[in-house]
Amino acid sequence: MLIRFITLLRETGIPVSVTEYLALMAALESGVADYSVDDFYVLARAVLIKDERYYDRYDRVFSAHFAGIESSLNSLMDSDIPADWLRRLAELQLTAEEKAKIEALGGLEKVMDGLRERLKEQKGRHEGGSKWIGTAGRSPFGAYGYNPEGVRIGQEGSRQRSAVKVWDRREFRNFDDSVELGTRNLQVALRRLRRFARQGAPDELDLDGTIAATARNAGWLDLKLRPERHNAVKVLLFLDVGGSMDDHVKLTEELFSAACTEFRHLEHYYFHNFIYESVWRDNRRRYQERIPLQDVLRTYGPDYRLIFVGDATMGPYEILRPGGSVEHWNEEAGAVWLGRLLQAFPRFAWLNPAPEPRWEYVPSIRVARELLSDRMYPLSPAGLDRAARVLNAR
Repeated sequence: MLIRFITLLRETGIPVSVTEYLALMAALESGVADYSVDDFYVLARAVLIKDERYYDRYDRVFSAHFAGIESSLNSLMDSDIPADWLRRLAELQLTAEEKAKIEALGGLEKVMDGLRERLKEQKGRHEGGSKWIGTAGRSPFGAYGYNPEGVRIGQEGSRQRSAVKVWDRREFRNFDDSVELGTRNLQVALRRLRRFARQGAPDELDLDGTIAATARNAGWLDLKLRPERHNAVKVLLFLDVGGSMDDHVKLTEELFSAACTEFRHLEHYYFHNFIYESVWRDNRRRYQERIPLQDVLRTYGPDYRLIFVGDATMGPYEILRPGGSVEHWNEEAGAVWLGRLLQAFPRFAWLNPAPEPRWEYVPSIRVARELLSDRMYPLSPAGLDRAARVLNAR
């Protein structure tokens, strides 16, 4: 089993050697991990993975290779019904007609006021129903139920994607910058943004200049050097992660991988749903290492091209209202921070991986397009071509 695991890691491009495999075997023989899957996961990652860039690939291989092993171990000790089966039975499943009959409270303020009232009044667990904080109900508060405007509490992952606040700590992963593109179309489209310049030390042979200088010198060799030719375009990339963007991870990773290849001057940051007062570079440490957006504004000059990547699918008040963020209380509306970015970087575009025909039916996308002066383009080769024309405009 372990040999196959090592082989799969190597097949995904993770450099794992025989030395590291033997070190893992020695650690297991010493009883470091015993019979805990979690302990073995941490041990194997510490021994086998030497670069944080490979953590995500390691997680995927580990999950696929050892799928079901934990439940198998548990079944040897406990024959109870698995908890996830019971949880799935508790999820509320409604038809489209039934969902349409459920009324929202009517705005962010009313939702938050209602939550405060129920927190004061409720004394115990509740399941079903339309008022209390619980599971599988039609109340705006709780888990595994449905309401068009609700606060999600104690639920693993998104189901209906209609929550205005999420009372859970969520973990996102970084985009992989070494994804092999299924097509070169995105790379080719990004090349329309390139502007080449020769800067730095003259260390490249200028063949045409050498020939001309030698001819002028009556045949005596006169070598001419020039600086290497580089893409001089500077790109500031903001990437939306988590929530509804989970549906577009593959396409976004392809874009990110292509951008890392094409642009020498590329800076990237992550955000969730919309831009607020802080962003982050590493999704594994987004709670510990927030970067104030004001620092970003002060760090980069107006010569940077500003590119957002996100589906812009959320509640409109996440963009327009203070406190609208689903994860924290933002003192200023997202629209205010977006306006500051657009003023600092006049050449900007928003790339949306969601299908363009549905944009008109999503209120938040309409709001974002208006704030962006309609500079929102589909994340496709044709959309990148349209965005490049705007980003290259003088």
